[in-house]
Amino acid sequence: MIFKEIKGNELYLYINGDLVYKRWLDTGQSKVFDVMAYDKYTHSSICDLQYEHQNRLIIFKAILRLKSTETGGRKNGIISGYRPNHVFEYTIDGKIDQTYIGDIVFENDNEIQPGEERSVTVRFLMYQPIEKYLTKGRIWWIHEGPHQIGEAEII
Repeated sequence: MIFKEIKGNELYLYINGDLVYKRWLDTGQSKVFDVMAYDKYTHSSICDLQYEHQNRLIIFKAILRLKSTETGGRKNGIISGYRPNHVFEYTIDGKIDQTYIGDIVFENDNEIQPGEERSVTVRFLMYQPIEKYLTKGRIWWIHEGPHQIGEAEII
């Protein structure tokens, strides 16, 4: 069984109860404790893995910036709990490489309008191979289908 957890500023990966990988989220530095187990994890298909605590989430704070309507953003705002496509990389020809599943939760207000910026909580499902992107200061793009409507930065 594979188990991932975040404690403070550190992400831990356990396989069958043994710590095999640790990543410091603020610096992006990591350490592999069991190379053989980690290689099996990184080269396995997500569909083939059995996860303990499948309802677990990766949760962190970010600054969300929505594009204005005039620059290609939405015509109306979004509400807390919004689930866009999260894009961390594009292919060489500018197409979306992969999207990730996650929602955006607002801390105080229930809505953000095009052109606004706000501190938010972002929650990703833990079974996705996303930890390589989770570094303080990392910027990623918020999409609705192929349309980029904003960006966010891990704080």
